[in-house]
Amino acid sequence: IPQRTIWVSRRSPYNTDSPRAVAEDELLRLGGCVLNLAGLWGGERQPKNWVGRVAKSKEDVKGKKSLHMIHGHDVARAILAVLKQWDSAKGQRWMLTDGFVYDWWALMSGWADVKAQQEEVHDEEPSDQAKWVYELMDEERVWALPRSMEALGRCYFGREFWDHFGLVPLKARI
Repeated sequence: IPQRTIWVSRRSPYNTDSPRAVAEDELLRLGGCVLNLAGLWGGERQPKNWVGRVAKSKEDVKGKKSLHMIHGHDVARAILAVLKQWDSAKGQRWMLTDGFVYDWWALMSGWADVKAQQEEVHDEEPSDQAKWVYELMDEERVWALPRSMEALGRCYFGREFWDHFGLVPLKARI
């Protein structure tokens, strides 16, 4: 569904025909609650370890824009909050994020030495992805990272859940 704004919230239009949306809408109709999770991280699930899989080429890097995450510990806290305040949670769809809009380019640049860290290599050579980020910054006249929200194009407004339940994420910032 094309968005009217760069900001996506729990009230934004969505594809009501997708199997997931059909199931979620039925759950809401029956008085349930839906937690739409951003990318789950924590423990063995570390975003810096995904870079080689999601950005195998310069073209892949070029297409990477925003990333939204939530730590498993904060998901558990959110579930407990929903259960404790069920009357205000039932029938609601919530977006669960850590409140940050991450720029893939900034992350890839910041993790330029992730391979050396993983393999205990003492080579000071940055990753291909970090090199490609800097080439793309030059080509697209990006002066600094992170890029603007407008450049990232799709930004999740994930504060509503935390505000409603009187919480803040404990594990914000990957």
